[in-house]
Amino acid sequence: MTTATWVTGLGVAAPTGLSLAEYWAATLAGRGAIGPVTRFDASSYPARLAGEITGFVAEDHLPSRLLPQTDRMTRLALATADRAFADAGVNPADLPEFDVGVITASHSGGFEFGQNELRALWSKGGQYVSAYQSFAWFYAVNSGQISIRHGLRGPSSVVVSDQAGGLDAVAQARRQIRKGTAMVISGAVDASICPWGWVAQLTGGRLSTRDDAERAYLPFDDDATGHVPGEGGALLVLEDAGHARARGARVYGEIAGYAATTDPRRDSGREPTLQAAIEGALADSGVEPADIGAVFADAAAIPELDRVEAEAIAKVFGPSAVPVTAPKTMTGRLYSGAAPLDLAAACLAMRDGVIPPTVNTRPSPAYDLDLVTGAPRAAALRHVLVIARGHGGLNSAMVVRAVDPSAAADH
Repeated sequence: MTTATWVTGLGVAAPTGLSLAEYWAATLAGRGAIGPVTRFDASSYPARLAGEITGFVAEDHLPSRLLPQTDRMTRLALATADRAFADAGVNPADLPEFDVGVITASHSGGFEFGQNELRALWSKGGQYVSAYQSFAWFYAVNSGQISIRHGLRGPSSVVVSDQAGGLDAVAQARRQIRKGTAMVISGAVDASICPWGWVAQLTGGRLSTRDDAERAYLPFDDDATGHVPGEGGALLVLEDAGHARARGARVYGEIAGYAATTDPRRDSGREPTLQAAIEGALADSGVEPADIGAVFADAAAIPELDRVEAEAIAKVFGPSAVPVTAPKTMTGRLYSGAAPLDLAAACLAMRDGVIPPTVNTRPSPAYDLDLVTGAPRAAALRHVLVIARGHGGLNSAMVVRAVDPSAAADH
């Protein structure tokens, strides 16, 4: 029998809050954090809005020796990992070192660190480039630094598949737990709000260029013109159900099902494959469409991509047959960090029996969706679906299942 993978700890880093309680309160209240870019002067760029994390002081969370060798995203990830382990009631040092692994996703690596070192190279010379540039920019650096900080010597890796990567990393963690690893911390934290990262994002042609924060990121709206980027994400402590039960862990939910697909070339004449990813995740979890209580959408805010997602949801569940939400409209799209933050929100939604709202969007009648807007919606949630898509036609879907308290008790 395949062992279940339970979520026993949550750590978040979001523009709307750095603690779980702060983030969830802002999400239910519909308080957005999208505003003008402040981390650099974006006035000359076509896109000038972002979901920035404020109030994070790395020196308050990390030893001074780590600061010269880490990018902002890694500093955020290390602090988030600390909060996730604390929320799980776990001190990794108390566990056998090979029993705990770390698997994260990354969209772009440490762009800001890399930009600063390239500036030093161009303006001063190679002798002024930090030796830490050799790894601080790298996609796998968050996994490596979390592993070193907590002495984790279990399975460790990184997944790079743009916004889909957050779900793909959690799925890889579930595979490792099924192979016998007791615990894996997984998810993603991204941060690329710097000139170099900004130019890279602009080349994709998907950033909104509006300056009105309330009308800039509008998925499933007739006025949608692109997304607003943000920084942050979430890390989840995933645990073998037997291990969690034995230590009396509090359980948020189970990673019950997952599937991923890749779309064919756009000029191939074949249909996108998001529907197959959704159906695959449902099949993997052993549930029917009617069992899903809510869908956390990818919410690209590109009309064609919104159409593809809305059609896939409608074909699987029926027109307007399942509540759909996109709380990322409050934070911006956090790239690989977006889907893990949605997973955290899905766990909290099941715990509290409420679906958080999508803000600012005026749902278009062109999409057959029951979009939750304006205010949270009360709902008894047993299963929740999270969707994520990456640039280039990468699709991932994951089902999270509520765990009965009696099942979590040690018998």
